[in-house]
Amino acid sequence: MIRILDVFFSGLGLILLSPVLLTIAILIKLGSKGPVIYKQLRVGVNGVEFRLWKFRSMHVDADQLGHLTVGKKDPRITNIGYILRKYKLDELPQLYNVLIGQMSLVGPRPEVRKYTAFYTDEQKKILLIRPGITDWASILYKNENEILGKSSDPEKDYINLVLPDKIKLNQIYLNKYSVTEYFKIILHTIFNIFFKKRRRLNRLSLTKDSIPFQF
Repeated sequence: MIRILDVFFSGLGLILLSPVLLTIAILIKLGSKGPVIYKQLRVGVNGVEFRLWKFRSMHVDADQLGHLTVGKKDPRITNIGYILRKYKLDELPQLYNVLIGQMSLVGPRPEVRKYTAFYTDEQKKILLIRPGITDWASILYKNENEILGKSSDPEKDYINLVLPDKIKLNQIYLNKYSVTEYFKIILHTIFNIFFKKRRRLNRLSLTKDSIPFQF
């Protein structure tokens, strides 16, 4: 059922949002040199890699300086890129990934192989379902770049503190995998992007009890 919903909503979204997608593409092209679409290898369902599509929000070759975005003003991000990231518009091309079956609208955000290498056997179970455009972790860690920007070692804290918390949230979704949970996450995502003030986290490590949602 979820796959049917993914195909319907991603196809409909690509059609209805085509004027928006075209406008964003033009703004990106006018704003900086480089391709409109940024493609990166991510780990998908059953551990198989695929090319994730995003609107390019950084200057060309910025990813060679690191995979993590930290701080409020990462100099690698373009002017239009800040806006795209703020409203998650850079993720819209992933509707294509959803349409062809590489992703779902809802599911664990796909990581690069570098970080999935740290998964335990138990944590690898989240790779049994398709990765998604949004999930509970994306909502809770909306200001992840600001959190890591305050760290003296962002890479270490991401691997040891943030990543395990994200996996815990993904395990919750895996255990409650259903159409109901699917729509709940979509509604929470829309609400948090457009209506709710950003929740600021005071520490990197969170417990399940600190999650501001009722599962």
